Amino acid sequence: MNFLHRLASDVQLMLRRPARMQYAALCYRLARKTNALEILVITSRDTGRWVIPKGWPMHGKQAHEVAEREAYEEAGVKGKVQRAAIGAYVYQKRKDHGLEISCKVQVHALEVEDFCKNFPEKGSRRLEWVDYREAAKRVAEPSLKELILDFGKRVDPDPEQRPKASSN
Repeated sequence: MNFLHRLASDVQLMLRRPARMQYAALCYRLARKTNALEILVITSRDTGRWVIPKGWPMHGKQAHEVAEREAYEEAGVKGKVQRAAIGAYVYQKRKDHGLEISCKVQVHALEVEDFCKNFPEKGSRRLEWVDYREAAKRVAEPSLKELILDFGKRVDPDPEQRPKASSN
C-alpha cells in the first residue's frame, strides 16, 4: 500500500509541472487611409481557432527573435519586433495523445512592414487583419483578450481623431 501512495504522489507531482514557455508576436499595422490600428489574427493548424503567431524556444535565439521568426513562418510578415515583452498569457495546449499541458506565452509587439508571398506555413492557416477590439473577441484565451485590448488602447487611444476612410 505504501508503494501505491508514493506512486500516486509521484504521478500528481509529474502532472503539476510548471507551464512550458512559448513566445508570440502581436503583429500590428496602421491602416494607410485611416491610420486605424489593425491586428493580425491567424487560425491554428489543428483546431482552426483564432490565435496569434507563437512557437517554442529556439536554440541560440532570444525570446523576441523567436516571436519575429514565428510571425514570418506562420503568417509571412516581417517588421520591427520589440525586445521587451508587452505581456503574457497562459493556455492549455492539447498534445496529439490527448494530454493537455499548460503553456505560458510571452508576447512581443511586432510592427509589420513587409508581407511575403511565400512562407513556410502558407496555405495551412487563414490570416485576417482586424480592428483590435475584433481581434480580442476572436481569441479564446481571456488573458490574451485583455492583452490585445490594453495594447490597442495604448497604440490607438483616440480613434475619433483620425481621418475617416473615403468611400471611393
